[in-house]
Amino acid sequence: MGVFFKDIIGQSTVIDRLRRSVDDNKLAHALLISGPQGNGKLPIAIALANYLLCGKSGGDACGVCPTCVKLGKYIHSDLHFVFPVKKKKGSDSAPVSDDYITEWRELLSKNPYFSYDDWLVKLDVENQQPMIYERESAEILHKLSMQSREGGWKVVIIWLPEKMKEACSNKLLKIIEEPPQKTLFLLVSEEPDKIIATILSRTQRIDVPRIAMGDVENALVARYGLSLNDAKVVAQQSGGNWEKAEEQLSVNEEKALYLDLFMQLMRVAYARNIRDMKAWSEQVAALGRERQKRLLDYCQRMIRENFIMNFREEEMIYMSQAERNFSVRFSPFVNERNIFGIMEELSEAQRHIEQNVNAKMVFFDMSLRMIVWIKNR
Repeated sequence: MGVFFKDIIGQSTVIDRLRRSVDDNKLAHALLISGPQGNGKLPIAIALANYLLCGKSGGDACGVCPTCVKLGKYIHSDLHFVFPVKKKKGSDSAPVSDDYITEWRELLSKNPYFSYDDWLVKLDVENQQPMIYERESAEILHKLSMQSREGGWKVVIIWLPEKMKEACSNKLLKIIEEPPQKTLFLLVSEEPDKIIATILSRTQRIDVPRIAMGDVENALVARYGLSLNDAKVVAQQSGGNWEKAEEQLSVNEEKALYLDLFMQLMRVAYARNIRDMKAWSEQVAALGRERQKRLLDYCQRMIRENFIMNFREEEMIYMSQAERNFSVRFSPFVNERNIFGIMEELSEAQRHIEQNVNAKMVFFDMSLRMIVWIKNR
């Protein structure tokens, strides 16, 4: 289904501002909707377009009329999408967004809170850097030169305009400054400073902040059935980025593995069991470099959380129930005398892994050093 204001996670202040602009007939002809990744910029732009094209009052698109049915499938003839694309193998001509509109609709239908990296995967990009090429400007001009097929507004959503070739930007200057009647440009950007100044000067900027932690928590409970405690943990780790929050949910199985490996490491270090340390190091070395780096990130987070747990400030502790169960007894072993040493050992191991040092040696050496710090309590 499509995206409407009711589907947006948080961002009520931004939504109210845009809704009033439509209702009061004070909507600028070109908006630059900018902000960090995962905050819902693109869904907000689509919801605004839907509200405008539906034409019903009441604060949101109705979701049931024939117009909304088409909007829900991203096939409305007066809603145009522009986004970075790759050149096709064996083709000399520059591609345009319509060449990949099927892939775009599929990704939007699956999850409108997708990232640029998700789009790269969908495009199956190898060594190319997707761009919005000069030829796209001619496509936009052609589409906007025609009458609205539905008899109302025409909306162009340009996703990541910072990826536009300069020649494309220059050819769009005039129409962005003086568009045809009832035409709206929505530029959705994560790096507005990379957009040419002449485009920026022709838009009204709408800054969208990170999603509030409470809104992320509520969405996780409502959409995924998480407990309030687990939702709080995921929300804190997401940093107001819904894409990251969903990513955290998708790696629950991997996180369970990391918790198990973290507990093993701390137990063998405390027991000074060299044989088990060697076995632990070999197990971690078999994970592969990226997972090893994520494990070390996880271990550093767990050390921080266990240190904070000693202060008994519940609102500052962000751990799942399984993590808490271990940490209740382990947290006294992390204190002001050893936390910096433990963190440095983990950070140094991470640097060595990034430098492709032999993983077995890195993790065995780290586990040996951990004995000293865990015993230093």
